[in-house]
Amino acid sequence: MEEFSILIGGKAGDGINSAGMMIAHLFNRLGYRIYMYFDYPSLIKGGHNYAIVRASREQTSACRDRVDLILALNQETVDLHRNLSRQGTTLLFDSSRVKAEGIGVNLPDILKEEDAPPVMGNSCIIGAFAHAAGIEWPVLENVFSRQIPKALPLNLRIARRGYDAARECCTIPALGNPPLPVLSGNEAIGLGLLHGGLDAFVAYPMTPTSNLLHFMAEIAKSHDLVVFHPENEIAVIMMALGLGYAGKKTAVGTSGGGFCLMTEGLSLSGMNEVPVVVVMGQRAGPSTGMPTYTAQSDLHFVLHAGQGEFPRFVAAPGDAEQAFIWSSLALQISWKYQVPSLILCDKTLCEGFFSVVDPSPGIPQIYQNPPHEGNPGYLRYSMTEDGVSEMLHPPAADTVIKVNSYTHDEAGISTERADMAAMMTEKRRRKGASLAIGVDNLNPVAAGGVADADLALLCWGSTVGVCRELAAKMDLRVVQPIVLAPFPRDRVKAALQGVKRLIAVEENSDGQLAMLFARFGISIDQHIRKYDGRPFSYEELEARVREASA
Repeated sequence: MEEFSILIGGKAGDGINSAGMMIAHLFNRLGYRIYMYFDYPSLIKGGHNYAIVRASREQTSACRDRVDLILALNQETVDLHRNLSRQGTTLLFDSSRVKAEGIGVNLPDILKEEDAPPVMGNSCIIGAFAHAAGIEWPVLENVFSRQIPKALPLNLRIARRGYDAARECCTIPALGNPPLPVLSGNEAIGLGLLHGGLDAFVAYPMTPTSNLLHFMAEIAKSHDLVVFHPENEIAVIMMALGLGYAGKKTAVGTSGGGFCLMTEGLSLSGMNEVPVVVVMGQRAGPSTGMPTYTAQSDLHFVLHAGQGEFPRFVAAPGDAEQAFIWSSLALQISWKYQVPSLILCDKTLCEGFFSVVDPSPGIPQIYQNPPHEGNPGYLRYSMTEDGVSEMLHPPAADTVIKVNSYTHDEAGISTERADMAAMMTEKRRRKGASLAIGVDNLNPVAAGGVADADLALLCWGSTVGVCRELAAKMDLRVVQPIVLAPFPRDRVKAALQGVKRLIAVEENSDGQLAMLFARFGISIDQHIRKYDGRPFSYEELEARVREASA
């Protein structure tokens, strides 16, 4: 067997996310490719938390409807996840809290004897898991040593006690593959932005991008990065535009509710042509909705946010490698064409963890126009054939650098003249056309599965992982438009050449990608939609695709 799924669950405060990551690193050390999904309610304290780690020989980014082992730190974990148990599923549990059949370990007794805090119960259950799975102690010891920065000796003693208290029930063999970096989607986005030349990151914490702010703050000193946490999202976008005006390549992080407050600032970027990148993490709405659950329901909001008409770049990566690539490109594109760029992601991508092959060698470097040298006659909004004016940042001797939210002339001076308003509108349209040409050369549509299959799954964002996996089994084609604005119509049509039946897979109720395709004259034959805040599992999507294609 070369695939395993492990669930660990408990209450908030049990360190479930950290424990899941430790299990993921154990599998990584054994040569598996991993994906981890973390589920938690929007509560400051309490509630059921669980993580599912899926490990496979091949790259994966979706969960299944069964698990091989359940690690239960409370009774709720057993009761809530019975549906994931199958014949052969092994249960490991805290025998002081759980009544069940399986391998029980009395965590409080061990913690008391070792004078350890309650949170270290997860180290104990991980030790028990390693023994139950036939993982040798030196492997577990090596992973703990690499992943635990504090109180390592005590954690190792606790893990050893759990290891000795369990018994072997199955064998998870080493595959011999070298370990890969394991990154969350948020971390991949942050590293991609840095690869693209990021100077500053500004955010007000809002799930699912809160951890992006934390990550950027952690690495700021080692990457010469400035990180700000202002008082609200309006301050975030305005500070970012101020930094951009000063010549600092800047990105912001937010979610739907925060982006609502940023939309006037987005329009300001469209008018004053100061670049900015917005990382927009979708979650279940409307309004507060379910803050810690996933959705793909903000596509049209992002495509049309802000008053007036102005070009923008929107990319929706589907996994950690795409997140790295397109975050780098989004920053470069924003500064090349002086437009706002938006990275449209979701909770499944942002907070999921993935095995990642370094994609940086294949990322194209987008040529950046050299800055204007400055002189008394400098025109910030000079007319050009491609609509992109020469950019200059203060301070510059004997030069006025004026940016303006008002309709303006070439120098940035406010005006309401009809001819000037038309001229600046046409300038933005030329810039949008130039942007579309530039993006078309970056392979904005990903295709996978069977290249000549006449039945295709159309997906966007984080649904691509489960669609890819299903397509490989069912001999289907997968088409994923990564760039959604400017819409790569010709690339999409080329990717769909020969398709006789197209099934759109989306995590929203309106079929927002299908609506976008219809706008460009591309029809969808069948729709599969999910809108309960949870991502598609492999088995769920397989059943629905078979039903739709019957």
